[in-house]
Amino acid sequence: MQRAADWWNARQVPLYLAAIAIGGVAGLITPQLAPALTVSITPALALLLFATFLGVPLLELARAARGLRFLGTILVTNFVVAPALVFALSRFVADDRGLLIGVLLVLLTPCVDYVIVFTKLAGGSASRLLAATPLLMVVQIVLLPVYLLLLAGGDAVASVDLAPFAEAFVTLILLPLAAAAVVQALARHHRAGVVIERVFAGTMVPLMMLTLAVVIGSQIAAIGSEALSLVRLVPLYVAFLVAMVGVGIGAARIARLEIDASRAIVFSGATRNSLVVLPLALALPPALGIAPLAVVTQTLVELVGMVVLVQLVPRLVRERR
Repeated sequence: MQRAADWWNARQVPLYLAAIAIGGVAGLITPQLAPALTVSITPALALLLFATFLGVPLLELARAARGLRFLGTILVTNFVVAPALVFALSRFVADDRGLLIGVLLVLLTPCVDYVIVFTKLAGGSASRLLAATPLLMVVQIVLLPVYLLLLAGGDAVASVDLAPFAEAFVTLILLPLAAAAVVQALARHHRAGVVIERVFAGTMVPLMMLTLAVVIGSQIAAIGSEALSLVRLVPLYVAFLVAMVGVGIGAARIARLEIDASRAIVFSGATRNSLVVLPLALALPPALGIAPLAVVTQTLVELVGMVVLVQLVPRLVRERR
């Protein structure tokens, strides 16, 4: 098992790109599988997060939650700087109501799930990011209607149901975290817990590949049907990703954060809550039917970007000599 884990850990980027390609090809060839793949996203992601949480000593969470500089930096990055950038970028699609609302929904909400996984893969502080998750969830639930009102008008606010935020927090954060806590407690007294920890520690890469393939495969066919309308979003999403990497690096330096905390800030700023806001977009009126596809397009751009950033961020954010 360890030999296999060492092999795929050394080849993460090509394996992740292969998973994206396989998911894309499968979704295009067999679009009838999309509903089943869509249903499987949540369990695949929950399993991936469970494996990630197993590698985070839960005692660290209490210490991480007291890091006021980190929390202040992550709030300013995501809820002051990011919305200003989103306002500027969203003006390029202000002529299309559905695209505008889709862009706003996804870019105004910082990720709280697989960002923890990518942060850990890049040597960032997963424990600090996990400790900040409840705060990020509450603040985005409160501020999303405000930003939608300012950037898209009152009808956009009236169209959005925020209930999926609570559901996602329970299924993707609380339940996997509770399960990880049980296994960690079991490992202190029984070999079975230690075995579970070792198995899941060695399967992070396959679980990430599964999640990538499922997400891409479930949505690629729908994207293809509206490709001409959605292609104009790609440069906006790429611009957001690149700009927020720079913002995260700058914010972390200003706050004088440690290297692992700085990497966590970069990933939090660049990664969006697409899998959580997708149900919000799907619940919009039919006249805004392209909004969910705008959200999914961001997911596709972001996943490719995250695979690159896992390798790039450790080079950009490191000890200065």
